[in-house]
Amino acid sequence: MAWNVFKFCTALRALGSIMILIVIGIIGFTYYAVVVVNYGPALLIGGVDSLLALLVLALFHFLLIMLLWSYFSVVVTDPGGVPTGWRPELDVEKSDGNQALIGEANSSLSVGDSSSHGVRYCRKCNQYKPPRSHHCSVCGRCILKMDHHCVWVVNCVGAMNYKSFLLFLFYTFLETTVVAISLLPVFLVFFTDGDGDITVSPGSLAASFVAFVLNIAFALSVLGFLIMHIMLVARNTTTIEAYEKHTVNWPYNVGRKTNFEQVFGSDKMYWFVPLYTEDDKKKLPALGGLDFTSRSESETEPLQSL
Repeated sequence: MAWNVFKFCTALRALGSIMILIVIGIIGFTYYAVVVVNYGPALLIGGVDSLLALLVLALFHFLLIMLLWSYFSVVVTDPGGVPTGWRPELDVEKSDGNQALIGEANSSLSVGDSSSHGVRYCRKCNQYKPPRSHHCSVCGRCILKMDHHCVWVVNCVGAMNYKSFLLFLFYTFLETTVVAISLLPVFLVFFTDGDGDITVSPGSLAASFVAFVLNIAFALSVLGFLIMHIMLVARNTTTIEAYEKHTVNWPYNVGRKTNFEQVFGSDKMYWFVPLYTEDDKKKLPALGGLDFTSRSESETEPLQSL
């Protein structure tokens, strides 16, 4: 009897809740090391040290706010489910009940990947699947333009919250990098005999050391993940679609600028916040995860260099 890994999907839901607590715990510990132990007290020293501490704390808190905003946007935003009763627009539905055409349409039903040009049907949900949607065994439903299920956010990453997810990665990288750089002098003290201008207690030194190691590790790992997703956005693919290896002549790759706007919107003022303007929601249907421009539809327009 074959081993079914999807039987453990319910355990992933519980794991996700724990991971949120871990994220909050890491942020709280980092806050303690940076603000309470090091740069908060430095504000009282005066002079250049106080000015430097003020700049570090201002940047730290700004990035922390943006990180938390993006993170909880991913957590609470519905990634996009298939609307109830959704059906693909077929020419056969406009015919006068031509049974031959209807039979041909039924035979084109596909349970394959998102590169299939036939009508896709989910046997688990017992409903039609829009293009680029996939069934998530953890969430128990089909997700529009599903990228992956992320246990860190107890949610799927799909059409509706992919931008928030990317911004979460972006601000996490910036925040962890700032923390690593700001704690580097204290980290170096750990390997000295205590000589120098920085004097800290053993407990504070240990907290700063652990915070530095955690943040430098997260910065490096998130950087690799961020680079991968930047490449996916540039090609207008998802992690699942890239894994399926059908992206060589990907029909949804309509140029880097348009690909980028289908994730971040066209309003530059909103590129770095997990929000869309109402105008973008109306003129960019791809943001909703149901309607995507393909090369065949835009072939009359000059294709931007890929």
